[in-house]
This record gives sequence, structure tokens and C-alpha cells, in this order.
Amino acid sequence: MGRQEQVRTSLGGEVGKEVDGLLAPVDAELALRYPGDPGTRQPVHTVYVPGDVFGAGTVREWGDRALAALDEHAPDAGSFAAVLGLDGELAGPVYERVRAKLEREPVEDLRVDFEDGYGHRPDAEEDEDAARAARLLAKDAPPYLGVRVKCMEAGVRERGIRTLDVFLTGLMAAGGLPEGLNLTLPKVTYAEQVAAFARVLDAFERTHGLKSGRLGFEIQIETSQAILATDGTATVARMIQAAGGRATGLHYGTFDYSAALGVSAAHQAPDHPAADHAKAVMQVAAAGTGVRVSDGSTNVLPVGPAEQVHDAWRLHHRLTRRALARAYHQGWDMHPGHLPTRYAAVFAFYREGFARAAARLAAYTARTRGDVLDEPATARALSGYLLRGLHCGALDGAEVTAASGLGRAELEDLAAARPR
Repeated sequence: MGRQEQVRTSLGGEVGKEVDGLLAPVDAELALRYPGDPGTRQPVHTVYVPGDVFGAGTVREWGDRALAALDEHAPDAGSFAAVLGLDGELAGPVYERVRAKLEREPVEDLRVDFEDGYGHRPDAEEDEDAARAARLLAKDAPPYLGVRVKCMEAGVRERGIRTLDVFLTGLMAAGGLPEGLNLTLPKVTYAEQVAAFARVLDAFERTHGLKSGRLGFEIQIETSQAILATDGTATVARMIQAAGGRATGLHYGTFDYSAALGVSAAHQAPDHPAADHAKAVMQVAAAGTGVRVSDGSTNVLPVGPAEQVHDAWRLHHRLTRRALARAYHQGWDMHPGHLPTRYAAVFAFYREGFARAAARLAAYTARTRGDVLDEPATARALSGYLLRGLHCGALDGAEVTAASGLGRAELEDLAAARPR
């Protein structure tokens, strides 16, 4: 080997130290405000059930009704694929996985609703329904669960706080807070309302000796003011910060938000341009913060004669696929009949892209050249894609490892890697 030429520099070490000092506050701010995705499972949907309707058999009932809808309107893989336009190779695996999911885990995230779906009731009645929800969920619940209480506006604030208190106190009395607990704050207009809700949770934690920050919550974006403030800034970004680290999600409220913008009832839908704008602002505001974004719902229910059910299924399937392509990995389901198409869309999304994603990730980790030059950010996205497929049941661990050469722990490490 030839003699290595000495590399010359012009700047002394003090310059780097000076820059480190100048940027220390920024480094700390970045670490605090943008910790990145938590890397935990995100449910593919949230199911809303009114507090007076929720019972011990609700989750199983939703699964059974969804299976009955399949038996009646798409009794085999071919008929289901024909309705939804699924690729022939996907038809069998998707249908089998949908049925298995409905039998094993029909609901991933359940929200007992004490807001719009529940309405205004006598205090004693709402107290009892909230206490009953806590007792039942403490005994048997899906992986993620919680309540949506009334908002922090003056007319219903006291009732919302009381329902939250009754529910959480009931969970504590039944053995403690479950790991998958999610709370939802609706109709938020000002960041101060988010801060006030966080203050309520802090008070509950101190009362029960819980670790600070144990209770997180989702912010429901249903008002135009939540997207754009009077000074022209994005209110939703301030809401995330006002939560003091407690915000776990931003959930888009299709119908309240559409109505707030004057969209007529016939055109209120998750794919309306107004909805796309709101969700894009939410997505940018949440990026890097660890806060997840959820799409809203459709109000077109798969009920009635077969043709009507099939039309509703096609719509729901299309909207779910559209959301997934836009990186909205979660949405709301309002009827048991939506479950087959929710899982069909999700499973097809991950299965059809699985082989390509696994091959690209294998090439990246082996540092070999393929037909796509992937960077670390893309590797994080590819590993996150495979993990989401594993979490929901679209993919199996063995097939992912065989195709990518990576186990779940290795995928998690890649997905969590921070830019350097």
C-alpha cells in the first residue's frame, strides 16, 4: 500500500465545542418534542359502542354478526373476492385470515362511547353505565379499550370529568389500569382544553399514586378551529404539545368536521377534499412526535339486501385501502358488518406488498444492490410495514423471517432506528 497522505483541516476543536453549545437547547428540544414512533402495536381500527348498549358479550356479538354477514353475503373466498375485486392469488389467504380474525379477535380497539353515541342522560344513569363499563372491561376486553367522554366545553365539562372519574376509579377498584387503555377527548377547539384534560389525568394519577404520565389520551379533531386557529397557525400542533406528553393519537371526526365546514350531508365522507386537507395537517403535525393518526368512519352501513350490502362493502373496502395508502393505519368502524371489509382491506394491503418489502429489506441489511436503492429512512418504513402486518395477523412470523432473514426483534430495531 502507498503512503497515506495526511488530511489537513482548518478549523480547531473549539469550533465544534462552540457549535455544540449553541445547539444544545435545540438538541434537547428535538429529543423532547420528536421522540419518534413508540414502536408499539397500533390497532387497525377503533369500534365505537354506546355506553348504554355495551355489555359483557358485545365484542363476541360483533364477531358473530360479522361472520353471519359473510355466511349470508359472501360464503366463500371466490364470492368475497368477486365483491371486493381481490386478486385471485390473494382471495383464499385473505378470506381465511378474515374468518380466523373474526373468530379469534374480532375487535382490536373498543371505545365505550359516552358522547354523541350516548347523548344526555340523567346523572345516575350515566354513572351506572360508566361503572358497569369499567367492571366488564376489567374482566374481559380486547387488546385496546377505553371510553370517549363528553368534551371540555362548559355545558358538558363537569359531566365528562365525572364519567371519566367513575370509569377510571372502577378500573382501579377492579385491579388496576389495563395496559391497552385508551381515552378519547372529543370536540377539541383550543389547546387549553387539551391542557385542562391533561390536568384532570394528572390529578387522578396523584390521587392513586400512579406514575406521572401513565394515562394518555387521543385528541379527536372535529372542529375547523382544531386545524386552523384565528392567527393562521395549525392549532393541532399546539394541542399535541399542550398534552404534555400524554397525547397518543389524533382521530379525525368525519361528520362533525364536515358539518363545521358546511359540507352537505350527502357529501360528508372520509375522502372529501376537506377531510383530506384536515388529515394532512394532522399527519404533518404528528410526524415524529410519537402521536398516531386515525382516519374517521363511513356512515354507509352494510345492511339490507345482498346488493346493498355488497355496495357498502365495496365502499368501505375502498376507503380503508385509500387510507392505508396515505399512511392512516387506523380508522373507525361503526357496525359489525364493517369488520369483514376492514380486515380484508388491511390483510390484502400487507400481503400483496409483503414479498417485495421483505426482499428490499433483505437486500438492504445484506448491503447488496437491487433495482431500488434504499436508504435508512426507507428501511425503517419497510420494517414498520412488516411489523404492522405481523401485529394485525396479515402476516406470520415464520414467513416474514424466511423472506427477509430478520426476526421480529431485528425488525423492531430497524423500525426504531433514529437518523444519525
